[in-house]
Amino acid sequence: MDVLNTLWQTFFDVDAMRTALPELLRVGLPNTLLLALTSAVIGTVVGMLLAIAGLSGSRWLRWPARVYTDVFRGLPAAVTILLIGVGLSPVGLQIWGPNPYPLGILALSLIASAYIGEIFRSGIQSVEAGQLEAARALGFSRPSGMRLVVIPQGIRRVLPALVNQFIALIKESSLVYFLGLLASQRDLFRIGQDAAANTGNESALLLAGLFYLVITVPLTHVVNAIDRRLRDGRRADGAEGADDEPTDPAAPSLALAQEAHR
Repeated sequence: MDVLNTLWQTFFDVDAMRTALPELLRVGLPNTLLLALTSAVIGTVVGMLLAIAGLSGSRWLRWPARVYTDVFRGLPAAVTILLIGVGLSPVGLQIWGPNPYPLGILALSLIASAYIGEIFRSGIQSVEAGQLEAARALGFSRPSGMRLVVIPQGIRRVLPALVNQFIALIKESSLVYFLGLLASQRDLFRIGQDAAANTGNESALLLAGLFYLVITVPLTHVVNAIDRRLRDGRRADGAEGADDEPTDPAAPSLALAQEAHR
């Protein structure tokens, strides 16, 4: 019983949680979401450019994209954050002062873009070659066919993987504390860690972990729902195709692309 009481007081001290809760809500949660959302947007844009470059016929675009992807996927996230945050800190001090967030966002964006670029590339490559050939036959240029026919289908197929990557980015945002944060800049993890260090009680850190769960668990169910809907949609399309006369699988996408092209 003493062991259970010790565990309860160490991790489930309601008073310690109540003390840390206002700061977690007021400071930690907005900062965590700022880091994750900003990095996700930048990482998605750069990742799409990397995917297009990686699929390019030009080796001057393809090889730099592959090297970039290999480097930032191979390095641990903590190493990337320290290299960018510490290595570029003199430049950051001159531009925006002692705020580590821009460099933290840059590091997280570099990491995210490498993974998202591979996700986009695999999605685009999974689209049947006949889709682009049919678009070319209808008068689309190769760039227009890729932009209006192939890429939208590729993105649709990798939506679950993209949401999973965003979940990973939310958790990796906790590593920005390596760069040193002012009291008003601390994220959920740092506030919980500071409270645990000051009181010798882990309840505030556990509460910070619960905040991460509140954010990530619903997103996990969103991933499952998207994946289930996509699989059901593919099965439904297959069933209709079996009952009806054979149709060109590229027809719906090409029809929408033609409307957009006009």
